Amino acid sequence: MEWVREFYSRSGSWWGGAEARLTERDHRRVDLLRAHASPEGRILELGSGYGSTAVAAALAGYVVTAVEVSDRADFTAGLAQDLAAGCLTVHKADFYEVQLDQRFDAVCYWNGFGVGSDADQRRLLRRIGSEWLRPGGTALIDVFNPFVWAGWDGNEEHRMPNAAAGYDHELRERVRFDPVTCTVVDTWWEPADPDHPISQTLRCYAPADLMLLLDGTGLFLTGIAVGDDVVSVSPHSGMSSLLREQYEYLAVVTAVADS
Repeated sequence: MEWVREFYSRSGSWWGGAEARLTERDHRRVDLLRAHASPEGRILELGSGYGSTAVAAALAGYVVTAVEVSDRADFTAGLAQDLAAGCLTVHKADFYEVQLDQRFDAVCYWNGFGVGSDADQRRLLRRIGSEWLRPGGTALIDVFNPFVWAGWDGNEEHRMPNAAAGYDHELRERVRFDPVTCTVVDTWWEPADPDHPISQTLRCYAPADLMLLLDGTGLFLTGIAVGDDVVSVSPHSGMSSLLREQYEYLAVVTAVADS
């Protein structure tokens, strides 16, 4: 996973001017946190990016610890200027290596799970279940949806600069989907510098595959949220939001409680 730090640092330098701000998406995530995980308490956010959702959670009264490996973490201090001391701690670190000396009421991983191999994902889930999440606590994990990404195989986009919105770079993007490994390769480059593209590799999991991945981690899937649909883990036929509309779904994952 050597590509991770470079991809998110470089793409953050392209988009940070436009995207390092609090938006309705951040506040909606806090609403999901309240509804499905914990109405208060200590929260761990993995892969926190620019830090906007971590700041939104801290503004809502949570005590937040955020972990982000890339230079996107450097934007968080500017967003957190009005926060009280002690309500947000940011670690610019690899979440496979970082050491945290406390348990959390909830763990969140927004828009990022699937970086690396199945073994990498399982290793992270074990850390969530055995080191970070309190017994009976809940993790909220955005999972990339293979049904939608498969339909985007071969898509290309050409994005022109929009200085008024903070997007200063002309960029091209190509998406490829491997149906054997259920993996997306999402490649970006500047047309003026086509010999230096960057790619992110994202493992997608259908809910059934996610349940298999969770086996033995001390965590179990209790529900999923797909767009505005919230459903239990049971058969659902004709669920168009999962089949055709939403490129990710939110997995509600609970730690085994103490006996």
